[in-house]
Amino acid sequence: MFVGCIIADPVVEMNRLVKEHSLIPDVIACQPQLVINILYQCFTEVQPGRHLSPLSVSREPIIRWLSDPNKLHTLAMIDPDAPSRSEPSYREWLHWLVGNIPGCDVVHGQQLAAYVGSRPPPNTGQHRYVFLVFQQFCQLDFDEQFIPADSYEARRGFSIKKFAAKYALGKPKALNFFLSNWEENDFY
Repeated sequence: MFVGCIIADPVVEMNRLVKEHSLIPDVIACQPQLVINILYQCFTEVQPGRHLSPLSVSREPIIRWLSDPNKLHTLAMIDPDAPSRSEPSYREWLHWLVGNIPGCDVVHGQQLAAYVGSRPPPNTGQHRYVFLVFQQFCQLDFDEQFIPADSYEARRGFSIKKFAAKYALGKPKALNFFLSNWEENDFY
C-alpha cells in the first residue's frame, strides 16, 4: 500500500495565517510572496502565527529571506496591537527598522530604529509582532532620526504604510509574524 504525503507550501500557509490573524487589512493590503526566516537565541525559530514568550525574543534575531544580493531592502518589525488589539490607539508600535540592507545582510544595513523585543503590557491580551521586508529601487537617504533602544515615545504611532509610501517602497516582498502576550515570569 502506498501512502503519499503532501508538503505544505510555506507561503500558502503563511498567507492563510495572515488572513486568519487579520494582518490584511490591519497592517498590509495584499499577500507577500516570501516568508522571512527568523531565528532567535536558543534556536527559537519564528513560524508564522506561533506564540513566543517576550523573554525568548528579547535579543535581535538572525534574519534571512530569498533575495538578490545586489538589491537593497528595508526591514521593519511592528506591533499593530499597541497598547491592545481591542484598543490599538498607539498603532503601530515600531520595534525595529533597518534600511539600505544589501541583499538580506541586515547587519550591513542602516539602523533607523534599534531592535526592541516584544514587551506587551499586562492585561492587554495577545499581540501580533510583524516583520516586513520591502525591496528598494535604489539607495535611500532616510531623513528619520535614529531611535535608540531606550526611546519609547518615538516608537508609538508609527505607520509602515505611510513610511513605505514616503520612500516609494511599494508592497512588502516578504513577511513573518509571531504572537506574544504578557507573561508574569518573564524578566525582560
